[in-house]
Amino acid sequence: MAADDRRPVRVWVDGCFDMAHFGHANALRQAKKMGDYLVVGIHSDEEITKHKGPPVMTEQERYKMVGAIKWVDEVVEGSPYVTTLETMDKYNCDFCVHGDDITMTADGQDTYAEVKNCGRYKECRRTAGISTTDMVGRMLLLTKTHHDREHEAHLPRKQVEELGTGHEARSPWTGVSQFLPTTQKIAQFSEGGTSPQPGDRIVYVSGAFDLFHVGHLDFLQRARQEGDYLIVGLHTDPVVNWYKGSNHPIMNIHERTLCVLACRYVSEVVIGAPYTVTKELMDHFNVDVVVHGRTPYPPDQGGRDPYRVPKDLEKFKRIDSDNDMTTSKIIKRIISNRLNFEARNKAKEEKEIRAFENLQKQMASGECFVEEA
Repeated sequence: MAADDRRPVRVWVDGCFDMAHFGHANALRQAKKMGDYLVVGIHSDEEITKHKGPPVMTEQERYKMVGAIKWVDEVVEGSPYVTTLETMDKYNCDFCVHGDDITMTADGQDTYAEVKNCGRYKECRRTAGISTTDMVGRMLLLTKTHHDREHEAHLPRKQVEELGTGHEARSPWTGVSQFLPTTQKIAQFSEGGTSPQPGDRIVYVSGAFDLFHVGHLDFLQRARQEGDYLIVGLHTDPVVNWYKGSNHPIMNIHERTLCVLACRYVSEVVIGAPYTVTKELMDHFNVDVVVHGRTPYPPDQGGRDPYRVPKDLEKFKRIDSDNDMTTSKIIKRIISNRLNFEARNKAKEEKEIRAFENLQKQMASGECFVEEA
């Protein structure tokens, strides 16, 4: 935090934040640690479509998702695609932060060239193994390799190979590299968390929370209003696959854990929570109320109501988030616009390859600009 004798350092980050995931959240976490107050500019649908192709999520959905990430202090809607000193000065930001990859305009220009040249640019480490490109590819390829390498659906890979989601992907930044979870990463995302205080009303919810989206967000915000401390139980990959089928979950349990931990409404996450809410679980966490949304849920594998215990204890409540977004609807968006997304990602990969080759040449000649984070 800022000391009393100095002005708080204001940090600027901007981007598309399409299908906002833990990679985006990790970049924002790192940026926040470089200063005191984090301002995040989010590009409009029109700007994104012009420079890189149509986004999966609408601008209003993206604004809401980023605003709920716990390291974000302020959101600027419809920020310019090219970062300028004028924009940063308008919001009194000292410098901007971006990952160690390159973002380019439609004509191949570095969107951060101006602020780099003026020494108001810092880099954070990009989170390997996750990108919006990769998430789109998982949905189109219908594979389970992200959580179960023994099974794969029979959809011809050639249909979507342009997405850059296979191991043959060539882009140095958005091609796949397997995400490797660590205890350090979970600890970093848990920073700022506290234990419940005496007298706190503890709320428990559970589910898959796959492809963490605005429907989940509105539900968790509404659930948090039922008490003071919100615990989210995440089901394991095999359990989610049992009740969802196909290649669900799209994100494995480690990825889903980080996405949920980044949400400002969540107090604690139970990794691998049981599908059936038991008396032991409720006693262990001192749960006052178990909350579920309006979506239907199947009986457990023994044919029993998974919420029977909290119902019998009169500690069960159904709430309505007034948001009908679901993981299935996002997948339908991707599939119905498959060709557009394939073309977008192929063009993005080609631009990144050209930029990476130019960067390598600059480094070899000693002309490369380097800014320490």
